[in-house]
Amino acid sequence: MSRPIDYGEFEEGRNVNYWELDRAIQRELRRIYADDEFAWAKPRLSEFGAVVGHTIADNADYVDDHGPELESYDKHGDVQNRVRYPAELLESEQLAYERGIVADAFEAPPGRDEPMPLAHNLAMQYLLSYADPGFDCPVAMTAGAALVLEKFDDGSLEEYYEALTSRDYEGLIEGAMFLTEKQGGSDVGAAETLAEYDEEADCWRLTGEKWFCSNIDAEGTLALARTPDAPEGTDGLSMFLVPHADPDHSEGPWTKGDRLEDGSLSPDEANDQFYRRLKDKLGTISVPTGEVEFDGAKAYLVGEEERGFKQMTEMLNLERLSNAAASCGIMGRALLESKIHAANREAFGETIDQYPLMREDLVDMTVDHEAATAYVFEVARLFSERERAERGAEPRSAESTSGGTASAGEDADDVYRLMRLLIPIAKLRTARMAVDTASYAMEVQGGNGYVNDFVTNRLLRDAQVLPIWEGTENVLSLDVLRALEREDAHEPLREAVEERLESVTHPALEDAAETVESEFRDLETALVTLAGEDAEYAQLSAKRLAHYVFDVFTAALLLEEAQTKLEDDEDGRLALIANRFVTNELENREARGITSGDRFPLESFDAVVRHEPVDSESLLERREAV
Repeated sequence: MSRPIDYGEFEEGRNVNYWELDRAIQRELRRIYADDEFAWAKPRLSEFGAVVGHTIADNADYVDDHGPELESYDKHGDVQNRVRYPAELLESEQLAYERGIVADAFEAPPGRDEPMPLAHNLAMQYLLSYADPGFDCPVAMTAGAALVLEKFDDGSLEEYYEALTSRDYEGLIEGAMFLTEKQGGSDVGAAETLAEYDEEADCWRLTGEKWFCSNIDAEGTLALARTPDAPEGTDGLSMFLVPHADPDHSEGPWTKGDRLEDGSLSPDEANDQFYRRLKDKLGTISVPTGEVEFDGAKAYLVGEEERGFKQMTEMLNLERLSNAAASCGIMGRALLESKIHAANREAFGETIDQYPLMREDLVDMTVDHEAATAYVFEVARLFSERERAERGAEPRSAESTSGGTASAGEDADDVYRLMRLLIPIAKLRTARMAVDTASYAMEVQGGNGYVNDFVTNRLLRDAQVLPIWEGTENVLSLDVLRALEREDAHEPLREAVEERLESVTHPALEDAAETVESEFRDLETALVTLAGEDAEYAQLSAKRLAHYVFDVFTAALLLEEAQTKLEDDEDGRLALIANRFVTNELENREARGITSGDRFPLESFDAVVRHEPVDSESLLERREAV
């Protein structure tokens, strides 16, 4: 069993190794990776956790005050579309990309014969978001653009794919996704950007306006546009790659090396688009987000005409999971800052982590973080399995996984349908949890937490965009309904929950398992009820339904993991996490728990917050005493 962590040894949550201090992500990756994958990844994730905890964390604070600046025109008044980046951000980019944050999931990294699962990209994004969720946005879109080209390009854009997945920083390009238009917002089908084929130039040309464009100067930008005579709505949209540089004035993509060596594009080298301005945002300052006018910009068709929206949803799946991984990373950093401060801050003669109310807060913040991380990386496992199957690789059997969570009965169709339901819920729930956790971490710091000199100020500002990026909570809730209606996603959900609950046999988990079983039956009743109601009532209930699915699925997942830990390591700590999650999210507590005599946060503080091991015998003694 591992030693507990003494957070009083640290001054603050920087100049530390985020991987080594985050046992939740260690546990989840050991569970979902094959043994050889985890053995390869562990030292590299530890190194990355140290780099993020030292250099990138410091750079992120500087960039927050000195972010990218847009220089739309040169000194002669000609359009150049230059974004000037601080050197600290460029250093962070090089540190992340050259450690394979994108490349390892697409091309076999050194020391391996095949790529890592896409979950590995999400794990590195998770760690990166401890320091800079804003920079994680370009990383996520670079991976997303690479995935789209891998799936749908006919080979004509191979140079762009290779540059998106480059391990050499100078040969790298970043990706972007331009969806939003001023008149449409979340209604992507209202897009008016027009794409017309230019026979003489042998390329498509885009004309129109995109309103919220993150990573505005990416060379690997994917945009949706409507070709002449295409139908209205999303069915008429096609996908295009729109380079930052005019492809006729450069040999291949305009890479990071070109930018570092030559500086900005000359007016003749700029593609026919205009970067109007950067948005003056609340947070995520490190990613330049702005407005773009296409004025006959040269572009390349990706895949088939009028299939653009369906192709873009493949990128959206990864982007939403990236959003969720970033949410968990922010929660992890906010929790770490809170634990360290509480272990060091003295008030009335004691450190504040000795007081019951703070103990309860830190316990429940820890439970939330570990629950969110377990859910997100279980969905990442499903996503990785689906992509592995599409690439033609042999799916892993249940026996080949460390935690045994891959069901031998999972087939590609079940994996897709379950993933299709769980991904929007992952983004929906964890984004809200990140905002709440960051907000309370600011409160733990007191007045300092509200001041820009302390990182909790930025964590809250950065977290606040997460419920908005890649679809608001309402939009995602409606997507959950579509997954249930069109994919019959309730069927693999039922199988997944039942299989996990059947594995739970330890006496210390019995009561919680019974609660989850009962709530799951109520959830099934809710699903049947909504199936028989009109669309208006179903939409009215969609958000509550999405949260209900998260609570039940996560509870079953945590109970299964707790059972495994008890069997394999005789460690009951995760059983405490699972039981507390069920109590908080699924139990109806009389008098709001005040009359229950429950002293869980006081009795379990060291185990939950400091990761002190709990043997099975003492776990049973706690149960009998309740």
